[in-house]
Amino acid sequence: MSLLDFDFMRRALLAAVVVGMVAPAIGVFLVQRRLALLGDGMGHVALTGVGLAFLTGSAPVPTALVVVVAGAIGIEVLRIRSRSAGDVILALVFYGGIAGGVLLTYLAGNRAASSLNQYLFGAITTVSSQDLVWLVGASLALLVILAVFGREMFAVSFDPEVARTQGIRTGFIGVMITILAAVAVVIGMRTVGLLLVSAVMIVPIAAAQQVTRSFRGTAGVGILVGLFSAVGGVITSFYLDVPSGATIVLITLACFVAALGLAAVIRRTA
Repeated sequence: MSLLDFDFMRRALLAAVVVGMVAPAIGVFLVQRRLALLGDGMGHVALTGVGLAFLTGSAPVPTALVVVVAGAIGIEVLRIRSRSAGDVILALVFYGGIAGGVLLTYLAGNRAASSLNQYLFGAITTVSSQDLVWLVGASLALLVILAVFGREMFAVSFDPEVARTQGIRTGFIGVMITILAAVAVVIGMRTVGLLLVSAVMIVPIAAAQQVTRSFRGTAGVGILVGLFSAVGGVITSFYLDVPSGATIVLITLACFVAALGLAAVIRRTA
């Protein structure tokens, strides 16, 4: 029997394609801005959204989307107005997001607590049709924003001071990048998990940087690595009956190691 004979696998594979494409497309800007840990921070904020959904009986994906967007705006406001360093702001988000998610999930009862692991580490059997509608809709909106503001986002990520002299609203673009990272985290939480989804944003880009020299090339190769890892991880997890999130991340790490080896070969033959 083929894995495509199962409805949940068809949904999981579609979710994996979305995650594999969208996460690195945002991750390339985070890596350029040296904000690789931002995805982790957003994952912890999304955990609060999931806990709130458990407590209120609402759908986890849209609730988490609302909470992470609010959290993303809050992070950028704090980064701009606070005297604290950026890593301190992210640490506060880490702690507050985890604490809020755990507390709200506990208040929601034992049934909610038992379901929490599905969101922390991913579970391919839990991707519902309603989840797919939200995930596809959010990813399409994200890709449209990238198409419209991609040049400005690159300029701000590469050199904010130069971008400012060119009339680009760097504060607005910075908030937008953070919001898009937050949305990408929620898109990946069902398949990869909130604690692991940041790896699919960052590791494929890190792998691509080993063998590419341009921003566009890095983004393109990173998306290919992300797609391969996400889809391959879901298929592998189905046949081996292992967690999808961990499998996807391990494949991305294997791709990074392979890229290191390929880069070494290229340097020797150049």
